[in-house]
Amino acid sequence: MVKLNLKAVEERVAPLGGQENYTREFIFDLLDAYGRAQGNITRLRNGSLNIADDPTTEVAQKNVVYFKETADDPLAVIEELRTSPTVVRYSTRFVIVTDYAELVAVDTKTNENLMIPIRDIDQHYAFFLPWAGMEKAQYVAEAHADVKAAERMGKLFDELLQANPGVFHDPTGRHSLNTFFTRLLFCFFAEDTGIFTENQFTNAVGTHTQTDGSDVAEFLTDLFTALDTQFASGKPAYLASFPYVNGRLFHVTSNQTVPQFTKKARDLLIEAGSLIWREINPDIFGSMFQAIVTPGSRANLGQHYTSVPNILKTIDPLFMDELRDKFTDAYSSVPKLEKLLDRISTIKVYDAACGSGNFLVIAYKELRKLEHAILERLGDLSIKHQRIALDSRINIENFYGIEIDDFAVEVAILSLWIAKHQMNAEFYDKFNLRIELIPLKEAGQIVQGNATRVDWSTVCPNDGESEIYLIGNPPYLGSTYQTVDQKEDFAFVFGDQPYSKLLDYIALWFIKGAEYIKGTQAKLALVTTNSVSQGQHVELMFPRIFELGVEIGFAYTSFKWENNAKQNAGVTVAVIGLRNQSSDPKYIFTDDLQIEATNINGYLADAPNTVAKKRTTPLSHQLPPMTFGSKPTDGGHLILSPDERDRLLDKEPEATEFIKRYAGAADYIRGEDRLCIWVDSADSERANSMVELALRFSSVRTMRLSSKKSSTRELASTPYQFAEPRYKPTDSIVMPSVSSERRDYIPMGYLGADTVISNSAFAVYDAQPWLFALLTSRMHMAWTRSVGGKMKTDYRYSNTIVYNNFPVPPLKESAKERLTVAGLHVLDVREYHCEKTLAELYDPEKMPDDLCLAHAEVDALVDSIYSKKPYETDEQRLSDLFALYEQMTAEEAATATLKKTRAPRKVATK
Repeated sequence: MVKLNLKAVEERVAPLGGQENYTREFIFDLLDAYGRAQGNITRLRNGSLNIADDPTTEVAQKNVVYFKETADDPLAVIEELRTSPTVVRYSTRFVIVTDYAELVAVDTKTNENLMIPIRDIDQHYAFFLPWAGMEKAQYVAEAHADVKAAERMGKLFDELLQANPGVFHDPTGRHSLNTFFTRLLFCFFAEDTGIFTENQFTNAVGTHTQTDGSDVAEFLTDLFTALDTQFASGKPAYLASFPYVNGRLFHVTSNQTVPQFTKKARDLLIEAGSLIWREINPDIFGSMFQAIVTPGSRANLGQHYTSVPNILKTIDPLFMDELRDKFTDAYSSVPKLEKLLDRISTIKVYDAACGSGNFLVIAYKELRKLEHAILERLGDLSIKHQRIALDSRINIENFYGIEIDDFAVEVAILSLWIAKHQMNAEFYDKFNLRIELIPLKEAGQIVQGNATRVDWSTVCPNDGESEIYLIGNPPYLGSTYQTVDQKEDFAFVFGDQPYSKLLDYIALWFIKGAEYIKGTQAKLALVTTNSVSQGQHVELMFPRIFELGVEIGFAYTSFKWENNAKQNAGVTVAVIGLRNQSSDPKYIFTDDLQIEATNINGYLADAPNTVAKKRTTPLSHQLPPMTFGSKPTDGGHLILSPDERDRLLDKEPEATEFIKRYAGAADYIRGEDRLCIWVDSADSERANSMVELALRFSSVRTMRLSSKKSSTRELASTPYQFAEPRYKPTDSIVMPSVSSERRDYIPMGYLGADTVISNSAFAVYDAQPWLFALLTSRMHMAWTRSVGGKMKTDYRYSNTIVYNNFPVPPLKESAKERLTVAGLHVLDVREYHCEKTLAELYDPEKMPDDLCLAHAEVDALVDSIYSKKPYETDEQRLSDLFALYEQMTAEEAATATLKKTRAPRKVATK
């Protein structure tokens, strides 16, 4: 697959638009435009890869596309095809139907639809971007019913709070108001989807209440009682037509208060009822509405909702892919299909941080889709199954959750009910049999509580044999951002066991999850901040998990976590799946590739479970030491701007020998000139004889003497020197300690002998150009991203963990010479673009082509040192790096042991 950016895709799709005559070649040309592998396209064209039911009119590739030519109405054809057993079986991302005049397509992961004249395909190229590895954010946009409904309900919520001062501000009152809104949501949805008659609820409010809103509360109280009353004879005549809903939703309790309404609140209620609630997506709306009722969250409406494609990255490799494969194996066997149906009816799905239930909702829907496909296929194969009274066996009682927010618990249950009704509607479309939602009999197994303190087995008992899948997106929160209560959660979970206070909060879910699945059939997969698999955190968390006999079964390496919200969150996450040790295949998903792995370690690399710990010297003896730069501790008096230097030299021209260039991390990358005063002890007397320098030294002395630290006060005796002088008058490499994650390469520098490197960066003195090439390579960047950790979302470099552990094969002089040439070429190209800063040069959207090419030459050269075969992904690079790291550390340990055994023993003397 060719990796393309957005502009390249647009340019490649453009020639497909505006043509007069289209043929079957259209689909192959379209796949090619998005960079799909040429070999696969050829095999699709000749039929060897085509999995379609009718290869004469259809083209299909697993996980990619199902394309159908038709002479009938494309819209009618696609409605039948999009949920067909074959599409479900092969999990095709896009279904496309065309008569070569009109084109209709559906994205099966987002349920987005496209209906256009085929000649306008170039204007809609963004629809198929996932083929190019670019998932779509904001594919529903602001006009979608979810956002409109949430915003409308937010206005109503605010008005009711204002109209009922003091009533709903304590926990009991707020719970009562939350329950009220959950009931409203159900009523709005019910009247638009056939549970109630059309507009029954909104019309009843408008007909039976005063316009000033004074009696709305009384009316709704009576209505909710009627919805909890089984027989019409027990209801007021004007409410007798409302059905019996039952369940926990409308159960009347003494502490549930219906708020008093104003005219504005009544108007807002009726306006909300005018929306088309059948279009609601329970997987997103719950999260959005939770933001409405949560103080401080309104501005980020839906921001922390996880999009459907990202949820599928959790549940597909955890269990749905295997179930679809079983469906494929059983496709022509009635007994096998019946066995598979029995199996999926017993599967339990468990989210121990379920929020408003979006992970549970998507898992439920995916299992229902598979069930429908199995039932449809059974009907094709067996007359008996055509006659059986069909029903769904996927029970929402098999969906479990823990959530700390009580309102989210109620919304999660409601979301499951809505999802069930939507899937019942699909069931009716397929089999012409209606499954009624009400009376509500199932409510899911979702409880309110702090998941870190709840025994997970009390919510979803794990007998060791049940098929249980733990999923979710628990809270992240690094150690710096944890509250006092959250820090106490660690003490509760670990008890007497030692643990690091630097653990991310989500580590509690991984550790409790590993303990929950230990020795059982259960598995788990969590969306997590990618920092848990980087840097020091790997050592802090994963050994504890691996000691339980649990392994990583699959992992999605770092990707941007985006969603449907107007201001979607842009954090970088990973998906990590855990299971008990098994001989089943393990997979790493990266850059739109699925790579089978021998073992997946805590860095999410195909390598042994090795941890890179801090080292004081390089593992590879070929590498010179890397240290922190020089630290001034001077109150700014030894550091100069260009203007300050010029003014100083105007008065003290002879001071020029004591002024050197000064480079830190941020200023070096941004191209800001700074200088410093550098005086060796041998020259201190002469430097102090210069008035302007002496004045600055005096200021340094005063600053240091005023320090609370005794070590700083002691340095007042040498005010002409940096507090930690490490500079050497040699060529050096400056390595920024922090760099933006957007960059493909950390913009390190190769400096001359006249530059002092500050302590905001790392320094390698006596550095040769071959080392610059090695460190600026993609190989070293892959190592940095993996073991170096992050500061917020930026790369955080470390000499003790990254550089000193970087494994380097023995380098011949010829290899160093080639590296030198390649490294100097990068520096020459930079110099050619000297009008630009390194920040500009290494911006991935602005990086000059010749600089990209120069780095590519370095990358290829360094790659060839590690492998005879070209690398396709950084994960392959990491696999070799960790293998070499394990080999080198083992050899180092063996050498140390040998030296110890050969050491002369001291002979005791009398």
